[in-house]
Amino acid sequence: MNKNGSVRRSARQISVQFGWWTLGVAISCAAAAQSSFAGDQAAEQCSLAIVTRQPIGSAGICDPKTVRTLARNGHVFEENQLGIVSMLGIGPDYDPQKALQWFEQSARKGYAPAQVNLGVMYAKGWGTTPNLGAALRWFREAAGQGYPRAYYNLGILYMQGRGVRKDYAEALRYLRKGAEGGDSGAQTDLGYLYSEGLGMARDPKTAAIWYRKAANSGDAMGENNLADLYLRGEGVEQNDAEAFRLFQQAASQGQTSARIKLGYMYSVGRGAGKDLETACAWVTAATLAGDERGRDLLHSLETQLSAPQLANVRERAHKLNAESEAQLSAKALLP
Repeated sequence: MNKNGSVRRSARQISVQFGWWTLGVAISCAAAAQSSFAGDQAAEQCSLAIVTRQPIGSAGICDPKTVRTLARNGHVFEENQLGIVSMLGIGPDYDPQKALQWFEQSARKGYAPAQVNLGVMYAKGWGTTPNLGAALRWFREAAGQGYPRAYYNLGILYMQGRGVRKDYAEALRYLRKGAEGGDSGAQTDLGYLYSEGLGMARDPKTAAIWYRKAANSGDAMGENNLADLYLRGEGVEQNDAEAFRLFQQAASQGQTSARIKLGYMYSVGRGAGKDLETACAWVTAATLAGDERGRDLLHSLETQLSAPQLANVRERAHKLNAESEAQLSAKALLP
């Protein structure tokens, strides 16, 4: 972290189509309408919600039993959903191997979300040995249908040179397609290419445009990176208040970079009143979550606080992490 507290970064990881949800809470799925396979009332209603422990709707039609029945009858949406809950370990008899099987059944019928999810399973080695060739195949199948998250994942592979040669021009091409298709992860990483000048001249103004699109969708990394531009006045007019607001939004989602930078802003009184205890709580939460980049700042803050204050900091940090884990208790693959 530099003197401005900057810890800008790219998402830079293969990603399933994760949306945020909490177990037991149904989410509306606009993508349900795109599935022409849900041909009866049960399938249509189940295509409006993630599998939950409680029945959905007054008819109670979208309970797990119904979803499993529909999946076994070949409904691609429900096959993909069972892959989701299998990967998340909802229930005692779900596991990554079963997730892989459900995703593959749906993917082989041409369902693009399942093709992406299957590609991620192979790329990550979840439920199988890692196989980047298979991952590329399924990402390209989904990309052939114009599916934005597939473009995003292909762009990341080219950024990293995983399974393909590292090629920022190709990464730019795929990420642009994903970003223009509305994928917030692609928007963030496209902004990152412009911000860092990877494969092109640096263009912070264009980076800010794409970060803002991602941030407006609630993408935590997009919020973090846009906040970083505001913090430094790069590509946008310098604005501590706006940087603080965006860092706070990203930090509330558990984004550790934003938590470190929010702690930095509290520690020096930028964008808010100086508050060493709150600063220490945010940085501690990030560190406990495994992000060591705020370690030096944390050490400095700890030396300025009393033992009772440090005890309170630890309690607050654990609470912050528990809240974000509850919010993000499942990174649910959207249909």
